[in-house]
Amino acid sequence: MKIRGAGKISDYLQVRDDYFTLIAYFKVDSYIINLNKIGLENYIKDFENIVVEMPFGEMKYIKNK
Repeated sequence: MKIRGAGKISDYLQVRDDYFTLIAYFKVDSYIINLNKIGLENYIKDFENIVVEMPFGEMKYIKNK
């Protein structure tokens, strides 16, 4: 899910599993570093599209690789 920040608060991304358990929560501008930290470096290309195209407040399912 992509979350819009307000004022000085940055935009954030939430990563959740199939049961909607929160896996990670990080700023949009640092998603590459954070995906590497949590072992999801295979999904960087998928997140590049999400960061640019996905509207705020929507959830998008990404298939397991």
